[in-house]
Amino acid sequence: MAEYPLHLARRRTLADGRSVTIRPIRAEDEMPTRDFFDHLSEESRQMRFMKFVKALSDKMVHFFTHIDYQKHMAFVCEAEVEGRPTLVGEARYVANPDGRSCEFGVVIADDWHGSGIAGLLMEALIRAARAQRFDTMEGLVLRDNHDMLKFVRALGFEASADPVESTLMRAVKKL
Repeated sequence: MAEYPLHLARRRTLADGRSVTIRPIRAEDEMPTRDFFDHLSEESRQMRFMKFVKALSDKMVHFFTHIDYQKHMAFVCEAEVEGRPTLVGEARYVANPDGRSCEFGVVIADDWHGSGIAGLLMEALIRAARAQRFDTMEGLVLRDNHDMLKFVRALGFEASADPVESTLMRAVKKL
């Protein structure tokens, strides 16, 4: 595993005055990642994984938290909730087999929807993908996830029907 890119961590103040930290995920984030996932609504889990996932397996948690920061990058948003640091959002990319493009995913804690952290996470993720010289970032979005489609279009992604699965849209951004 590559050295932790501490220089990518940023403290940010949201429009509502709350302070958050956007930072790369760490191997030590296994328990916070589990806790974050466990507090997502069924709808948020469905929108992120495109199927209902009841719980994260140990293998999934390890995959999400033990990354190389190059071909697999993830940023988390950490905020103080009830007096303790808590993950409230996550965005990641994983390189596609072609090595020139990557696939992204993003999920925000239900209580934090509309706070602006999804944009902060995706901005950090896009910068990191450009730094790794990816040409394209893409992601699959459920066709009925209108908020996500509006969000990715605002970030400059083009969304079109997936040629294989009629319930999905493919969002693509040239980097």
